[in-house]
Amino acid sequence: MAGSGMMLVWAAAMIMIWLATPSQAIWLSLPSSGTKCISEEIHSNVVVLLDYSLVQGGDDDRSHPTTMSVRVTSPFGTNLHHQENVTKGQSAFTTSEAGIHIACFWLDGNQKEADRSIDVDWKTGISTKDWDSVAKKEKIEGVELELRKLEGIVDAIHENIIFLKEREAKMREVSETTNARVAWFSLMSLGVCIVVSALQLWHLQRFFRKKKLI
Repeated sequence: MAGSGMMLVWAAAMIMIWLATPSQAIWLSLPSSGTKCISEEIHSNVVVLLDYSLVQGGDDDRSHPTTMSVRVTSPFGTNLHHQENVTKGQSAFTTSEAGIHIACFWLDGNQKEADRSIDVDWKTGISTKDWDSVAKKEKIEGVELELRKLEGIVDAIHENIIFLKEREAKMREVSETTNARVAWFSLMSLGVCIVVSALQLWHLQRFFRKKKLI
């Protein structure tokens, strides 16, 4: 029974690692003209690794391969990475702003013969950690290494939960402030309507009295 319980715990840990570690490797089709972008909402102080490579077409001249340009920007428009006339590249940075981070790719202007594909590997947080280096440095392996990975994933999940709670608190504060402003605006609108109605009634009474209708 003890052995069976340990196997269940181990299986659950492996499933949790597989589910919690994001896989952001994707393929994008770059049009011959225009820009293709990917984005992700990331909170501050998170390590981000971006690895990209352009897949050359069979009719490309190997001496003059098709190239592309890349730009990564923060939520407030700060350039985090910018390369031109490249076929592949890497970028690593730590976010200083929370929000939507955007990576855009486009083919260079003088080489727009046909659409091309690009392989993009976008990693954030715990998925950027080099566990092989950690294992060699700390001389750990097997179950201990997997437990260390699980510990890192749990820490990352805990940080995400804290981030979501903080964002929920900010959204709730904004919602409450908005509701209070709407309530005051409604009261002011009601007061203005009452005053206008009273002035109209007073004006009509005065008009009818002048005309001796009442």
